Amino acid sequence: MPSFRFTPYFEQVVLRKRPYVRPEGCVDAIENAVYSEPQENNRWRFWAQIPELGDRYLRVVTLDDKLTIHNAFLDRGFRP
Repeated sequence: MPSFRFTPYFEQVVLRKRPYVRPEGCVDAIENAVYSEPQENNRWRFWAQIPELGDRYLRVVTLDDKLTIHNAFLDRGFRP
């Protein structure tokens, strides 16, 4: 089982600004992503549909290792 970590930005900014984001929900989103792709600046994007959030899609951004979670937010424009 992978050992997920969180950047200081995630812990200090994302969790404070977005109360709907939960660290365990981000891990679940990565592990059950419906789509993922590389992003510029050595990062990865993962999308997962979250029933608790009205079946909207949560985008989770990790560092290049795919284990260090950096950002997460509802992606209103994502279409699978």
